[in-house]
Amino acid sequence: MARVLPSSLTPHICIIPSQDLEELLQSSALPSLHHILQSFSPLPQVTTRTTTLTTVPHASFALRFSDLKEIEAACREDEELRATRTIDWIGDRISKRCAKWVDDFEKMDDRDVARTPWWDELRRCAEGDHIPARDEGWNHPMSIILAVSTTAPNPLQAITALHSRTLDFPPWVDVTHLIYTLIIHPKNSPLSDEEAGALFNAVKKQYGLHTYLLSLELPSPPPPPVSIPALVPRLPPLTISNGPADATILLNTLRMCEQDIQQTARFAREFVTMNLVPWMEKCVIEWNETVSINKSFSYTHSVPSPVFLEPKTTVTLVFIDATYTAPQSSVSGSTVPPPSQQRRLAEFATILGDFKLAVAVWESLRKEGKGGSDILPLLIAPSPAVQLHVSHALNTIHPQSAELHSHAQLRALLYAVRWESTLTIGDFLSDTLEGERWLVWAAGNAEEPPAALLLAHAALLGVRKNTKRRAALWYFLAANRLEKCGIKPLTIYFLRRAHELSISRPDKLLSPSFWISENKQPSDFEGFDAVMSGIEHPLGKCLSTIISFLDMVYLLGRLLYTTGDVAGAVRHLLGLLRWSSASSSPLARLSSHTMDITKDPSDSDKVFLEDFQVAISHLKSISGEQARLEDVKLPLRFVVPSQTCVRLARDSVEGEQCEWETREEIWSSFWRHRGKEKLERSGNAAVEEPFRVDITLRNPLDTEVTLANPTVIVESSWYQSFLPALADHNVNKISIAVKASKPASLVITGVAYDFLGLLPTVESLARRGRRLQDTPQQRQTITYAPDEFLKLNVEEASQELAVTFMDDGPLVLVEGECKRMKLWMSNTGSRDIGEVWVVPGPEDEIWIGPLDSEEGMFDCWLIAFEGAYAELGLATSMSWKTWQSDNKIVQPTPYSIPLAEKLVVAGSTEVTVVLHAGRKRKQDLSLLFIYREAQGSPFHCTRVTRSYEVVQCLQISTASHPSPSPDHSFSLRLDLTNILSSSVVEIDQVTTISASWSCFPLAKAWPEPLRPSQSARISFGATSAGDCTSVNAVSAFVSRKLCNVLYGQTIAPDDPPPVELLCGHASQVQISLAFSNSSLISPQTFTYEPFVAHFIMNARRIAVSRSLAQSHPRIPTSSHPSIFPLYNPLSVDLVVFWKIPSEQRSGHMFVSDITLGASHAALREVLEGVESAKVKRSMYAETQREKVEMLQAIRDSEWNAEMNPVVVIVKDGLVIEHDFSQGVCMAPVEFTIRNHSLSHPSRFVLRLDHRQQPSLHHFPAPYCGRTTFRGLLGPLRTTSVVAQLFATRPGTYALSGWRLETEVGEPNMEGGSWQVRHRYEQRATTDESSSVVVSDISRP
Repeated sequence: MARVLPSSLTPHICIIPSQDLEELLQSSALPSLHHILQSFSPLPQVTTRTTTLTTVPHASFALRFSDLKEIEAACREDEELRATRTIDWIGDRISKRCAKWVDDFEKMDDRDVARTPWWDELRRCAEGDHIPARDEGWNHPMSIILAVSTTAPNPLQAITALHSRTLDFPPWVDVTHLIYTLIIHPKNSPLSDEEAGALFNAVKKQYGLHTYLLSLELPSPPPPPVSIPALVPRLPPLTISNGPADATILLNTLRMCEQDIQQTARFAREFVTMNLVPWMEKCVIEWNETVSINKSFSYTHSVPSPVFLEPKTTVTLVFIDATYTAPQSSVSGSTVPPPSQQRRLAEFATILGDFKLAVAVWESLRKEGKGGSDILPLLIAPSPAVQLHVSHALNTIHPQSAELHSHAQLRALLYAVRWESTLTIGDFLSDTLEGERWLVWAAGNAEEPPAALLLAHAALLGVRKNTKRRAALWYFLAANRLEKCGIKPLTIYFLRRAHELSISRPDKLLSPSFWISENKQPSDFEGFDAVMSGIEHPLGKCLSTIISFLDMVYLLGRLLYTTGDVAGAVRHLLGLLRWSSASSSPLARLSSHTMDITKDPSDSDKVFLEDFQVAISHLKSISGEQARLEDVKLPLRFVVPSQTCVRLARDSVEGEQCEWETREEIWSSFWRHRGKEKLERSGNAAVEEPFRVDITLRNPLDTEVTLANPTVIVESSWYQSFLPALADHNVNKISIAVKASKPASLVITGVAYDFLGLLPTVESLARRGRRLQDTPQQRQTITYAPDEFLKLNVEEASQELAVTFMDDGPLVLVEGECKRMKLWMSNTGSRDIGEVWVVPGPEDEIWIGPLDSEEGMFDCWLIAFEGAYAELGLATSMSWKTWQSDNKIVQPTPYSIPLAEKLVVAGSTEVTVVLHAGRKRKQDLSLLFIYREAQGSPFHCTRVTRSYEVVQCLQISTASHPSPSPDHSFSLRLDLTNILSSSVVEIDQVTTISASWSCFPLAKAWPEPLRPSQSARISFGATSAGDCTSVNAVSAFVSRKLCNVLYGQTIAPDDPPPVELLCGHASQVQISLAFSNSSLISPQTFTYEPFVAHFIMNARRIAVSRSLAQSHPRIPTSSHPSIFPLYNPLSVDLVVFWKIPSEQRSGHMFVSDITLGASHAALREVLEGVESAKVKRSMYAETQREKVEMLQAIRDSEWNAEMNPVVVIVKDGLVIEHDFSQGVCMAPVEFTIRNHSLSHPSRFVLRLDHRQQPSLHHFPAPYCGRTTFRGLLGPLRTTSVVAQLFATRPGTYALSGWRLETEVGEPNMEGGSWQVRHRYEQRATTDESSSVVVSDISRP
């Protein structure tokens, strides 16, 4: 059984009736002959034959009948113009009928199964196209019926005139067709039946066997009408209006008697089975032979142009060949050829059901680029190749990037209709073909109604296929295009369908773990957010547009809305705001119809808000303030409940919460070993004390929004505040002040405001409760505690301490400046305050003491100094030169403010704070004050913050190197540069602090005051104290601790070995080392001695802590005090004291990170042991990587430093006078070899090589006698060797030809055995300038 082809692929039969026949039919109340014959199509049970004479049964064989004159006239019309008219005609038909279709269709129970009337109408209009086209031959006439009646005065003459008529076709129309003669003999004809029979025989003898005599009754009056199938609609000609031309056809009736109906049906079947089909079979056979012959000779002969079948006299079948090539009029300028013979062969074979031959010919045409991809999907079995044929066919007529013309749109529509109507629904929607996508491809980017209906039908098929998200998108796109065409009923329907599909839940069930991981409930489904805004905005606009149209009709455009579903429009326009364009996909940006949002996406929310504002304003204007808006809920949230908090008056606005938590932890750690009293952190407000509710507002939209009349709901009491407009995507924080007049418990439940000043909205401040996991049921099913609200208790004020800075103006300090600031403390509570502590930050450098009198200042400092420095490990009986340090990195501790007496109620006192400015930056001084009434009472706290900026005044750099002088081991250079723009900086004093090195200035002159951009250099000599006990003890401690760290062992909280620090002072008054027993710093220069020592020690702690945190990030900060000491015994710290007299500023700067002396990789054995140990590997790559990073950080640390301890010093600048007339000069040259190691001995070998590289300015130094010197140097030992210079002529001799080989041994080896720890080899550097000058005194 052959597949039923669409009607657009069936034979096209043209009829040319005589004038008498037209008059006969009109008098009998019958339509035109082609309409009558079309009523009898399709024919059932027709059999055809293939080229192999195999019979092919057809359950239905359809024909298309047309008027020849209409076809000839239509062929002369421009194809693009006709395609434009066709699209407009289809849109007009859809627009006129869609309102009733939508009403009827919405009443159906299952709308997703039934065929939609708009699709059927679109399909019928597309298949009704019967005008021949240039790019295919389906509509080219396959047969022409010449019809006459016996009522004519001379029927034979009428037949002769029709046969001699010239066809008025363009040259590109195929005129190979079957000529058929039809004689209609009515009962009231002037000719008798015998005369009619004689006429039939004469015509058959003259024009061939393709003749038929049709006898009809045609009674008068006409019989009752008989229902017939509805004829496909066809595009009216240009000269005929749409209405009257189709009046008869639209009635779907035929006024013929039963006998005439049978006679006409018999004629139609005989015409097909005995004339048309055999003629088509003959053409297929002959054309197939011609194509085969041409292909056989194509390799040696050129293929001629297609030749159409000529009339023949040889009868090869049982009928006379009536193939006709008629003369035709030419169209000037037309160069398009008619369809090729090969294409006509494929079309005929397809109609006859010879699909094997048809597929082969279509494939051949496709490979040659002559079409066929649009027909192959109808003939071959479903496979992935079918999609490729479809894609190729559509890309051929309209590339994806090109603008679609009307003709291309019409061809794509016809292809899509053929595919959808021919393939079974199962194959069409299969995963292999995905036919619904073909319709979307065919629609392309066209914005006409046919393209929109293609998308709508694709969406319907997507619903049947259960791809609802995709269907929702296609419905939305279809509505978007229909709205531009003004077809509102279908636009609203498609938008509603898209909305329904978007909010529908997918059928696939997700794992319960998904909802737990996303912290959502399974019921929290809000739809397909990618297109929701695009759906709801046009839907609300459509409702609003309809209402606005009614208003313009009744109120002449003065009002926007008066009747209709205004509230519905408001709900839709408001509902779309939950999908802000900023968070939705770019598909939502297609929703704007007033602007191109893809170019300016920030305006999408603005358009939505403007439409909503207009709609709700009109709703209120027609309904008054009593407009029912209870069910209109704002889908957005502007309030962020998680960031809403209550702020008491005593809480500082500035400062991060984490900073205050750090200070509270410092206090808890400090007081843990001193008492059990705890810090009360109750957030209770005091009566008559205003507190503020800080509300964080976040605007999720891309446009500015105004929230009017903001109100905080507090236990049914409302407190109002002004709220400014919110900028797009801005986060604003507002504070609403509340004051309670009596003790109470307050619950802050929500915030109320008027959205855009029109829609009252209440947002809850509830926060979801904690996850309950107490019972097995709660652990299996997600259960949360009741929502939590902000709660605040108001109580009577008992203890309150108010602390403020007396000077709160802008504060700009110079780096290192010591600034005195005054604090004012007041007791604002109802009880006395007897104890006050202050907690600064870990890196804040302050000193606090009262300024009651100058005489008592030093005594107060001694009291505080004793307590504070006991924590820092300093002794109060230390001298200026040395003091003992416990070498611990002590965490910052709070300071006790000494009070002369209790702060009574309403009492006040003044406290002086000395602030040492640290690094250059803008920063805050945040102080936490802890206070209580008396011993045993709980503590309370208050906060104070002061912002300040630190600018740099001195640029400091240091450098060190081994010294050639025998007086000191190392030279230390300090470079200072004044970088201020206008101020002069004076350097008062420089203090050096070290555990192993004693430093003293090398120059007696002190630098003059530094003017802007001037520099100064101060040089120091460093000499070892000679005792390496502290060096070895500290190194052993660090090695043991780091070994525990590397092996993952527990770090014991023991203390590092103490060290004795050596101090050296250099100042303008006293260049040499100052010795005094009264204070740390000479009192002649400084008047604020108490806090200088504190600042120096605090600066050392801050520098060490900062360095450790940066170089050892994998070691917890809390364990640093148990691993690392405060001082490296080999380190040297510098303290530079300066002053700016013009600005009355003074201070000091701390310089660290200076290490002198030789180290010997003290951690080498530990690191080698860890690397060689068989440590259990971790399954996590990150853990292993962290261990490698920790190991590398320890290897690069200062505690594992390594240096060649032995250096060579050549005595330079020696001048020798010799009389060369007496012979060569032999002069001694001294080489000094020094061991800078404080703990390890060294062996050395000094080799003098006269074969050194010659210098450009000096002679190489030749030696005689001993040139190799060996020796052993103990720690910090020095030796000298003398070599003999052998000079044969005067000149300057370079002393760079030496090489030193060094072996560093282990100290204190048992039995005196030598064990090598390091080996080094050292040569003179290329820039070595040591030389000796030999002069000849014999010359005058």
